[in-house]
Amino acid sequence: MDDPAASGKEPARSGRAPSRKQPDRRAAALALARAVGITVGLLTAYYLLPFDERGTGNTSLLLTIGLVAVFLVFGWEVRAIVQSPHPRLKAVEALVATLVMYLVLFASGYYLMERSTPGSFSEPLTRTDALYFTLTTFSTVGYGDITARSQTGRVATMLQMVGGLMLVGVAARILAGAVQAGLRRQGREPPQL
Repeated sequence: MDDPAASGKEPARSGRAPSRKQPDRRAAALALARAVGITVGLLTAYYLLPFDERGTGNTSLLLTIGLVAVFLVFGWEVRAIVQSPHPRLKAVEALVATLVMYLVLFASGYYLMERSTPGSFSEPLTRTDALYFTLTTFSTVGYGDITARSQTGRVATMLQMVGGLMLVGVAARILAGAVQAGLRRQGREPPQL
């Protein structure tokens, strides 16, 4: 009596609700490609930009302007997540962009600081050394092979530590909220935890 073929309706095959959209592989691949492209682009710029010797004041200005830029990009990304057809994928992309921009900013600051005031760190920093120091500080591994010696270096390192904690904690929460708002906007409520 209930023959789906006779009624012209096909039975649900996967058990998934038909209204729930899953990000397709193409969207996931594009999000991954954009995240990799942003990372490669920022790292390439970091290694190729002609940093010259600047005073500590200019390095502080660079860090200040850079941090404002990170916050502006982050705000723009949050807005893009809410309006994206794939908010979860956009959130991953936003986190990668913000994180890489933040790390490259501090690596640039440390590199310029060492060039303008030699001895700011326990050893002279190349660009790779500055990036390495930035990553070990961010990840809280802190091997101790490179340490900040000058007061300016220590203040910048402390700012990076506090900012890193905020980036991981507060930014992740904001991104999760943006994803939920984006899903609600599309009529796809996220599962409650």
